[in-house]
Amino acid sequence: MKRFMERSSYERSVAVSTFTSSLANSYPGRPGVALVSISRLQSLCETVAPRYTGRARFFSVREGYGAAVTALQAYVDAGSVDVVLAAGSNGAYLRDNLSVPVVMVKVNGFDVLSAITRATTTWPGAKIGLVLHETISHELADLSAWLNVGLKQRAYRSIDEVRLAVAGLAAEGCSVIIGPGMACDFAQQAGLESVFLYSLGAVEEAFERSVELARVSRQKESKRVRLNTIVAHLRDGVAAFDDAGQLEAVNPAMLDLLGLDREQDVPAQLTRAVGPLLRETLEHDMPVEERIEQIGGRALIVNCVPILEQGLRSGSVVTVQDALVAQRIDRSLRTSQRPKHLVARHHLDDLVGSSAALERVRRLARAGAAHDATVLLSGESGTGKELVAQGIHNASRRRGNPFVAFNCAALPEGLIESELFGHEEGAFTGARRGGKPGLFEIAHTGTIFLDEIGEMPAALQSRLLRVLQEREVMKLGSGRATPVDVRVIAATHRDLHALVEQGAFRADLYFRLNLLQIELPPLRERRGDVAQLARHLLNRSALQYGLSGAALERVLAFLAPLFEHYAWPGNVRELENLLARAAIYLSDSAGEGWQDLQAVFPEFGRMRQTAADVHGAMAPARAVGDASGRRSPTREDVVRALEQAAGNRAAASRALGIGRTTLWRLMRD
Repeated sequence: MKRFMERSSYERSVAVSTFTSSLANSYPGRPGVALVSISRLQSLCETVAPRYTGRARFFSVREGYGAAVTALQAYVDAGSVDVVLAAGSNGAYLRDNLSVPVVMVKVNGFDVLSAITRATTTWPGAKIGLVLHETISHELADLSAWLNVGLKQRAYRSIDEVRLAVAGLAAEGCSVIIGPGMACDFAQQAGLESVFLYSLGAVEEAFERSVELARVSRQKESKRVRLNTIVAHLRDGVAAFDDAGQLEAVNPAMLDLLGLDREQDVPAQLTRAVGPLLRETLEHDMPVEERIEQIGGRALIVNCVPILEQGLRSGSVVTVQDALVAQRIDRSLRTSQRPKHLVARHHLDDLVGSSAALERVRRLARAGAAHDATVLLSGESGTGKELVAQGIHNASRRRGNPFVAFNCAALPEGLIESELFGHEEGAFTGARRGGKPGLFEIAHTGTIFLDEIGEMPAALQSRLLRVLQEREVMKLGSGRATPVDVRVIAATHRDLHALVEQGAFRADLYFRLNLLQIELPPLRERRGDVAQLARHLLNRSALQYGLSGAALERVLAFLAPLFEHYAWPGNVRELENLLARAAIYLSDSAGEGWQDLQAVFPEFGRMRQTAADVHGAMAPARAVGDASGRRSPTREDVVRALEQAAGNRAAASRALGIGRTTLWRLMRD
């Protein structure tokens, strides 16, 4: 091949014709197509090219093989050429050595038959030699006898093979050669006749494919450049790898966050830094998300997720974020003015225990979650009313929408009205500029949880009733009602029916709220769940308190007597606090040498006092304070307990195992 290129008339410097240069300069925004030919194909290309000047720019390169690659690389690097059009072995060589697509001018059966017809018509009776790229046509060989043509075929893959094919056909008596431009030139040098194989139609079809492919390639390249520009300006580090783990793209932020030396081998440094993440994602076929890693002396939040194309993995993308930046963002979000408790974190399965009383709560809660009816949760303080409310929300069709919790006893009457219903600008002194939406509006399409509904001021009960009836709210200072789609869950530790009888709570509001009622049992009425619940709570907070497995078992063993006999007036909340106290004082680091456990755990003393009271004066009444916990204390039990405690209500409440609010209610009744 080298000898041929040295001797042939085709070896010259890159020649861009005046014709194609003028076309390229006339349409600077078009995709670029390079027309590569070292023979007669060039004239056909120059004939077809003017028809496509509105769709592409054309560059004529009259070189072949290595010289053409060198000439084209400058165009490719400059972004001027998107597609190369070539033919034969020259095109095959370019396709293997260039990074841009190469479109081949294809010879079809019509072209071959047309060339044979021209040869037999011009030189009747002559033996014809056909030179084709890569393979000969066996079908054409079968047709030779039928066509009454003496046809010999040869295939070539390089210039030297073209020369040998022509020489071989000449030796076999062929006087006419049909083939590409190089074969025709060699035939003329040997004194033979020739017919050029490529037709104008074949070139036109190749042009059409080239221009369309160049347009698509230019669009893809434009998108790639745009995406790289965007990624380059991100503060987060981004790196893309192919399925073999080879680096495809990386932005400057990634190099800075990982502390990589840009003067050294960046791909090798980056692979060492994030290689374990890539291997983990590949081996487990699972993404690595929001993991804290120490890389280059910095705490970084790293993610590694696979890239899927048409359902198949084609690589991975690694993102890195500075943990300090994430902390600042988190602080900014926490301090910005935004509604609280908009997400329900708990589910009904989070209710720990297998007692019949708790199973009844789960069953009723699931039944209520299937509908949008108002739910009233009742039970003593600390029994988990908000947990059940969140569970109902997450089990309903409204899950994923806002869950807004509000304590009706937490604010004065004027602020409660503003919080629940919102206000317009200037509605009252100190009103927020621009106004403020109420919690009912914020909870639109979701659930609002009204805790301590029994403490709702009487003046606001009528407004709440209207919301429940009309499903619309009116802001303070506004004359227009706003429709809302809200599911209401209310909760109370008070006896609303008794409050209605006393005139302290609206009867119509009570009946509106009391559509679906779920009463949560106190902890003393489901003692079988206490140990299981305690283990669950300790396991959940073991990391927080540094509890080892042995320390956890020691805490549970120490508190076991309370699980069986203590009255738990504070219910689950008291149990959780007691477990936290025990975890602190009885852990591996602080449990040795503790002398006065009675001072730290007075519940043991209350448990013994309660037992003494039960077996003494209150034994006939079988109050709730005993170990059986079969029924609630009566008014007579309260009178006896107050006499025993010399009128001290707190002591009487502890003796009965009830809260002071319950004691007050029994006294009032």
